[in-house]
Amino acid sequence: MIALGALALAIWAALIASGFWTTRECDARARCTAPALWPKVCAVVPARDEADVITASLSSLLAQDYPGEFRIILVDDDSRDGTGALARGLGDARLTVLGGAPLPPGWTGKLWALDQGIAAAGTPDFLWLTDADIAHAPDTLRRLVGIAHAGNARLVSFMALLSCTRPAEKLLVPAFIYFFKLVYPFGFINRPGRFAGAAGGCVLVERAALDHAGGIGAMRGALIDDCTLGARIKTQGPIWLGLTRRSRSLRPYQGAGEIGAMIARSAYAQLRFQPLLLAGTILGLALVFGVPLWLILFGQGLAQALGGGAFSLMLLSWQPVLAWYRRSPLLALALPLVAAFYAGCTLASALAWYRGRGGMWKGRAQAAT
Repeated sequence: MIALGALALAIWAALIASGFWTTRECDARARCTAPALWPKVCAVVPARDEADVITASLSSLLAQDYPGEFRIILVDDDSRDGTGALARGLGDARLTVLGGAPLPPGWTGKLWALDQGIAAAGTPDFLWLTDADIAHAPDTLRRLVGIAHAGNARLVSFMALLSCTRPAEKLLVPAFIYFFKLVYPFGFINRPGRFAGAAGGCVLVERAALDHAGGIGAMRGALIDDCTLGARIKTQGPIWLGLTRRSRSLRPYQGAGEIGAMIARSAYAQLRFQPLLLAGTILGLALVFGVPLWLILFGQGLAQALGGGAFSLMLLSWQPVLAWYRRSPLLALALPLVAAFYAGCTLASALAWYRGRGGMWKGRAQAAT
């Protein structure tokens, strides 16, 4: 017991020292300067059955107070709910609506739609890749471009504020950001080195850098497309990723089942479809999040003290994200249960892949075989 407690405490001490858990990497604190000449930007929006949110999403893009040339291309990916018609009904000359071509083998739906939109965009200086269920504040594009200009970044990405008002959301959505930051530490991503990532709901990428990295076609089958894009663009120059309140998701989660499906869609892909990595992940989650509580409840003496120290660091690590989502700090006490839920979603992701149903999104199973 003492050895387990010492190992858990050492891991948590290292994690706390890494700084992954803080919220200092956010757009409000990023260095941002206005360019002398604002670059040309084209937003590309892939959309499949988004009728309930598409008007609000596109309206937020059309309301951008960006000083430079800006236009929008929406790619209607075989929607059956009138998404394309609603978009055309906005009647703005800056907005082009394309009907997507049939999905070819080897592509995920989102990346195929993005590729078509980028091909139609011509040669803007930057592409703004944004999801159809994200709404942006009027100064979002200014901020994206200003951060890119200040740091000479080839890619700038904002982690959109997710819906967090329903009971399941209050517990599980902050944890999604927490675990994302654990796997992709923002501070490491924003510094030179091998760490890279992005948040797919809001990505500004330099067109030339994307072309030099092989374009969307070079990552056509990626399930974790945003982080794959971040890794490819970081070979071309600096990238930046941070939290934001300027971009927010319009999509509420009806319950734990919907959140679990969102996690399971790509969790096994993150493990490169490797059973050994899956087993190591489950054991690692049990050690880091389960052992400290187990030692507090059933350990004695030094083992219990080590478990208590690890548990205290665990509670500390969730506080910044809970505060970012304006949730009670007491929710941190549920982190071992939340970690168990995420472990279950990872197992479900692997099971779905072996059943040929991996990467399920809008009725499509997209995981590579």
